[in-house]
Amino acid sequence: MLEPDRPVVAALCGGDRLDGMTPIEALADVRYADADGLADALAGAEVLFVWNFRSAALRDAWSAADALRWVHVAGAGVDRVLFPELVDSPVVVTNSRGVFDRPMAEYVLALILAFAKDLPTSWRHQQTEHWQHRETEDIVGKRAVVVGTGSIGREIARLLRAVGMEVRGVGRTLRQSDPDFGTVTAASDLADAVRDADYVVAVAPLTEQTRGMIDADVLRAMPATARLINVGRGALVDEDALVEALESGAIDGAGLDVFGTEPLPEGHPLWRHPRVLVSPHLSGDSAGWGDRIVGLFEANLRAWLAGEPLRNVVDKHLGFAAVGQGSRDG
Repeated sequence: MLEPDRPVVAALCGGDRLDGMTPIEALADVRYADADGLADALAGAEVLFVWNFRSAALRDAWSAADALRWVHVAGAGVDRVLFPELVDSPVVVTNSRGVFDRPMAEYVLALILAFAKDLPTSWRHQQTEHWQHRETEDIVGKRAVVVGTGSIGREIARLLRAVGMEVRGVGRTLRQSDPDFGTVTAASDLADAVRDADYVVAVAPLTEQTRGMIDADVLRAMPATARLINVGRGALVDEDALVEALESGAIDGAGLDVFGTEPLPEGHPLWRHPRVLVSPHLSGDSAGWGDRIVGLFEANLRAWLAGEPLRNVVDKHLGFAAVGQGSRDG
């Protein structure tokens, strides 16, 4: 029988117990569910821990959320859990902002170095025991445009500046004298912002305003020597236009960790393009990332139980993490 003062937490995962959840189970009664069992798990639950942050199951199970007060997402992006009924409800949404910042920044730097030092060619030559001396590029003084000025974008900017690159940002609105980006260009002027870029790094959250924002016009505006890096969401980029830009030589290459369809379908032209680096949505998943997410959720759960403000409250209407307050008492 449930203890009357213990909240019920539903956890959307594979249905099996998650590692590291012992502290959570000491605070609440936890129901582990997969997508098919989520509706049953939500009945009477006040909290939902969306471990499988790529799942859109909450929308289908929403009618069963009769006591839900708070949803925590085990990722930085919240686009999969935002739908009109949730956005218009009093349910608080938090994310795992901060957990992935440094790993993703390091991954972006690794991709930039892979292109500049032509590591894929060295690897291909190694497979055939082919010795060919080549010159490589410096990254000092190269220009990076970071599309997305949230916490991940800022960590990317700080790291790229630390290795001597010039960094500008693209955000929702124009602003000057930003501490991490200097100048931030409005997203509506994205094509102008990338005209002299050596690297364009996409890390913006996916919203109706950002979907497909890197389109044929933006790709044509980039220099022919530029590379695109996408570690945000696949749908930020028009992939058909990207393939065309790569095939025509409009841009020099792309480092892609996210795609419109995941896994990337077999036979997709991005798989084997010689100037494309493909990875399976892992840029933020450095060793220990799961423990860090559970630790953040535990800290937030303790705050919620104490009626204290939650960390990482999301502005549901904008799809951006914003400064806000949410507690068990509303």
